[in-house]
Amino acid sequence: MRTCDIRGGRKLTTADINRSGSLPKEVLDSAAAIVDDVRARGDVAVREYCEKFDGFCPDSFRVPDELVQGALQMVDPEFLAALRRAHEQILEFHMRQRENSWFEARPDGTILGVKVTPVASAAVYVPGGRAQYPSTVLMDTIPAKVAGVPRVIMVTPPQRDGSLSAYTLAAAAVAGVDEVYAVGGAQAIGAVAYGTETIPAVDKIVGPGNAYVAAAKRHVSGDVGIDMIAGPSEVCVLADATADPVVVAADLMAQAEHDPMASCYLVTPDDTLPARVLDAVERLVSQSPREKITRDSLDNRGVIVVTDDLDSAVDAVNVVAPEHLELHCADAMALLGKVKNAGAIFVGEWSSEPLGDYVAGPDHTLPTGGTARFSNPLGVYDFQKHSSVISYSQEGFLADAPSVQAMAQAEGLWAHALSVGVRVKLTDEGASSFADPSAACENAGKTAWPRDLSEPGKAMLGGSERLG
Repeated sequence: MRTCDIRGGRKLTTADINRSGSLPKEVLDSAAAIVDDVRARGDVAVREYCEKFDGFCPDSFRVPDELVQGALQMVDPEFLAALRRAHEQILEFHMRQRENSWFEARPDGTILGVKVTPVASAAVYVPGGRAQYPSTVLMDTIPAKVAGVPRVIMVTPPQRDGSLSAYTLAAAAVAGVDEVYAVGGAQAIGAVAYGTETIPAVDKIVGPGNAYVAAAKRHVSGDVGIDMIAGPSEVCVLADATADPVVVAADLMAQAEHDPMASCYLVTPDDTLPARVLDAVERLVSQSPREKITRDSLDNRGVIVVTDDLDSAVDAVNVVAPEHLELHCADAMALLGKVKNAGAIFVGEWSSEPLGDYVAGPDHTLPTGGTARFSNPLGVYDFQKHSSVISYSQEGFLADAPSVQAMAQAEGLWAHALSVGVRVKLTDEGASSFADPSAACENAGKTAWPRDLSEPGKAMLGGSERLG
């Protein structure tokens, strides 16, 4: 891990952590070409890409329901019990995120409110390459189900031998996925974004994937909703002198083993802790079955930030804006109010980040790459649409009409003001419709803009005029 010493009052900058940013152009271009081809040629294109990239293409992309349900009998009972426990706790957490429509009446009878409606369909992308992620099935399906999405499908790539992970299928059965399709990669994103002969289009696509999946999601965004453009996983451990170096080492490794591109940060005001943590990492990593991945991540993407004090350490954390943040400090809860940027915050020595990955309840689909500065974890709200509801009474209309006309006049939008003005004219006549439409259209300029606004002053800027 690389050390960044910012003692002496210096502030951490994004340049210090050297975080890789946007997806490479060649990946974006390749993913876009695949998606566009799938959009044009449908299943034929999907089959070609499945054979090319996965080494296998099923006769039918739709996975039989009996195979999905049968996976419950294929897995170890202890795993199934863990899956059901996780489902119960994730469901309980997300039930609290549900929003209901609301309406409120003003004293004049005007009704305003919000109508909350679930999206009609959603697709959950579940990776199937380097590792299997049944937890992702739960985390991405449950909030959609809680939101009331009528149709939730899952897409996941098959292995070269034509198999699908029983763990993943069992999770789909427990979570209540409505349909499963054996297809992955950018071609899967294209298929669910635009639809093919056998794979349905959806309104929202969620779930993590490799760079090509992320690039494909970016390409289709706008034609279909997406959750986020997720990058490699990351963790930031904020630790003081009370932290146990072995525990910190294990927590850093828990993220590093995901991906050689995973980023791990240790931020501390204790200048003795980094050496002790690195010593523990060295003792542990050689015993890992994912040693190479873990070492590559820590060696190439790991950063240790040494600060003057705990306040400076929290400031550094806010610059990192990590996906996962662990607070290994004497009074960790007291720091919570100072943390501004983090996808998920694990408070105290017992709050291991893997608890959040699997069973705690909050969603583990989180903003990465510093986007926690402005993004949220996946939640029920991602699968709901909010429609404003506006119902004016006549009294309320007459109270607000002059303000609308004045603002429309200032913006030069004559018909905006006219839309209100003709209604004012109707009320003046005490009618529900005009008896003489042609007469009603006369002198429409005055109907729209009843009086002239005085010319505004000029807000002058200092500066020199261009010569010539």
